[in-house]
Amino acid sequence: MASRRLIPILFALALAGRILPAASAELHVLFDQAWEFQLRENPLFATSVGRHEYNDRLPSVSIADQARRAEYWRGVLERLEAIDPSGLDAEDRINYAMFERQVRDRISGFEFKTHLIPITAETGFHTDFARLPARVPLAEVRDYENYSARLRAFPKYVEQHVELMRRGIEEGYVLPRVVLEGYESTIQPHVVDAVEKSVFWQPFDSIPTTVGTGEHERLREAGRAAILESVVPAYALFLEFMTGEYIPNARSTLGASELRNGREYYAYLIRHYTTLDLSADQVHQIGLREVERIKAEMMEIIRQVGFEGDFVAFLEYLRTDPRFYAEAPEELLKEAAYIAKRMDAKLPSLFKTLPRLPYGVEPVPDHIAPRYTAGRYVGAPLGSTQPGYYWVNTYALESRPLWALTALTLHEAVPGHHLQNALRQELEDLPNFRRFSAIGAYGEGWGLYSEWLGIEAGIYDDPYDHFGRLTYEMWRACRLVVDTGIHAMGWTRNRVVEYLATHTALSRHEIGTETDRYISWPAQALSYKMGELKIRELRRQAEEALGERFDVREFHDLVLLSGPVPLPVLEDQVRAYVRRELESAR
Repeated sequence: MASRRLIPILFALALAGRILPAASAELHVLFDQAWEFQLRENPLFATSVGRHEYNDRLPSVSIADQARRAEYWRGVLERLEAIDPSGLDAEDRINYAMFERQVRDRISGFEFKTHLIPITAETGFHTDFARLPARVPLAEVRDYENYSARLRAFPKYVEQHVELMRRGIEEGYVLPRVVLEGYESTIQPHVVDAVEKSVFWQPFDSIPTTVGTGEHERLREAGRAAILESVVPAYALFLEFMTGEYIPNARSTLGASELRNGREYYAYLIRHYTTLDLSADQVHQIGLREVERIKAEMMEIIRQVGFEGDFVAFLEYLRTDPRFYAEAPEELLKEAAYIAKRMDAKLPSLFKTLPRLPYGVEPVPDHIAPRYTAGRYVGAPLGSTQPGYYWVNTYALESRPLWALTALTLHEAVPGHHLQNALRQELEDLPNFRRFSAIGAYGEGWGLYSEWLGIEAGIYDDPYDHFGRLTYEMWRACRLVVDTGIHAMGWTRNRVVEYLATHTALSRHEIGTETDRYISWPAQALSYKMGELKIRELRRQAEEALGERFDVREFHDLVLLSGPVPLPVLEDQVRAYVRRELESAR
């Protein structure tokens, strides 16, 4: 039976000019089977990676489904451990280690009951679902039928999430109450009294010419019924559950360490998001050192611009002077687009390989903007006709300073998340589990490194913009301090707010939303600074070892064209690159 399973993959590898030993062939069979399982189990993910046979479905996320999936991954781990890594080539040893890490993380996530808290202070399954119109193909009759089928499936999807969250209430796995104030704003916009007010109606407003006009009315009526009879009542049900049941039963404590097995849980999350074996105290100390270093650089700029006053006074000046703020949403968007185009022109000098996919600049959707971060990159589904998008939050303009916009743009658009994600989609020679991995320390580390790269590109030609970059770097360093403070050291929300207020130039509004994000999403915020520190360390090592032979364009290709990898793997790859270059020189 095993030899039968090997035939297709051996044939494919032979065509590719790479015949692998039996251990590698069996490993790739396991990769492929696990990948197909993922696609079947998560149809939304399948659509996003260009597989469309499940486009009419939503995932089933019941408690029984969660247990069944965990059992499947335990079986995968057992099969993986039966393969001897010593019989693999260098590339497959990397694949093996990364796959093992992912599988163990899935099992650990279930055992720590992460599925019982499917929302954060700003997002959740319900806000993700509201992006459905932009994440599915809508070019043919069948696409619209699939779209309506997913809308009709939403009530069950909500009911299953409510089931998970009710179990969370029973077992004490709930969000802190303090981060849920005003949470109705993420749900209420979808409880509409007219279908035209729903974000889900947008695809029916402008049906493309590829859909025959004779079908338009039928498709619109099906969509209208699905929205009014399924989507709106499901959001209403979730709103009632949140306000009447979940929020009243939310916990009064803040830190992950306050949950059952909380200290072990937070240690797992640190490993998961940073890919490093560090304790909370070690991360905290790194953060404190970075805060002091960055503050010294910030003080130098304060002296440079001739400001008369101390550090806190300068931060207040930046927060309150009208010259630093856009007067209209369009002004903020145009400024962001201008910065992005300036950086576009610098890319060929820093990168050998650039992606084919373009990107646009759009405001954060109104229905999530009040609780949303300043900006974010939203990738395009693979195989779609959509570009990537750099979202800029135009809500509460008085909290969106222009001096921070350059760093934000470089992080979210180019050379940050758009460049990284668009290139990743083109890496067709990698196993799918690697190509579509989400590794926080790699991705967010690259985003923060990209902010720093703007210095090399000459983008920060205004001292206030450069200070904005430093305050963004300071913000990420502070995250190491406050996240570990909240989840391992008993910090209060007020202590976090005051720490951020006295060390960063973030607005009070943004400090509030960010604090709630860290409380509700333990350890995720650690990935940015830990990843950036490692990438800059590896670049510095390569520059020192190679001297004049160092090529920054080759270094960037090395980092981006391996796809998302844990930081220890990236370190191994950079060291191997340095050895190859030195051997070539000899």
